Amino acid sequence: MEPESSAQAEGLRWRLEVESLDLGADVRAVGLELIDPENREPVTGHDAAQIWAAVVSVLAGGEPFVVDFFAHLDRVRDFCRQHSIEFREPSRRAIMLSSPPVEQLIGLFERFTSETFGVRAGAAARVPDQELESDLARRGVDAYHPAFPRYLFCAVCDFEGGFLTVLSQGLWASEIMRRVRAAVEGLRVEVARPA
Repeated sequence: MEPESSAQAEGLRWRLEVESLDLGADVRAVGLELIDPENREPVTGHDAAQIWAAVVSVLAGGEPFVVDFFAHLDRVRDFCRQHSIEFREPSRRAIMLSSPPVEQLIGLFERFTSETFGVRAGAAARVPDQELESDLARRGVDAYHPAFPRYLFCAVCDFEGGFLTVLSQGLWASEIMRRVRAAVEGLRVEVARPA
């Protein structure tokens, strides 16, 4: 019988790995990966949605944030209407949700796990960003590359793959780890650097 790891001994079930990413000289990025430490498979479903909702909320740090959808909009629109989630449509090819509460984020993240979408936070998220929003409708998450310096962060959500990629001038991997540890307390998640 193998000895228990310290995470197992503490009753932790999942592992959220946080590391700096090299996406080029003009981009500071941090990758977060939510995995089952037993098999390194991505965590999905309700548990993952709870964890990602807590992570996104705490990374925003009280600043306004926007969840950006730019694919499968009929399903997003229907889900929002069924669950009384406010949204706006700056174009036929984009839907934006401004600072939904954690309970709504959980539902959104669980329902749209298989979709790639984005989140942006900071003072700039208080008002519509026509340039970015039209670019998101055309190019998807690639639109965040020139825009992220205007925000606290822009993030690409690939929750089916277990990833959140944060683009930020101000949030380093160590700061993200500090914030996230407090946010996932009680959700049985170990926050650590990759092994």
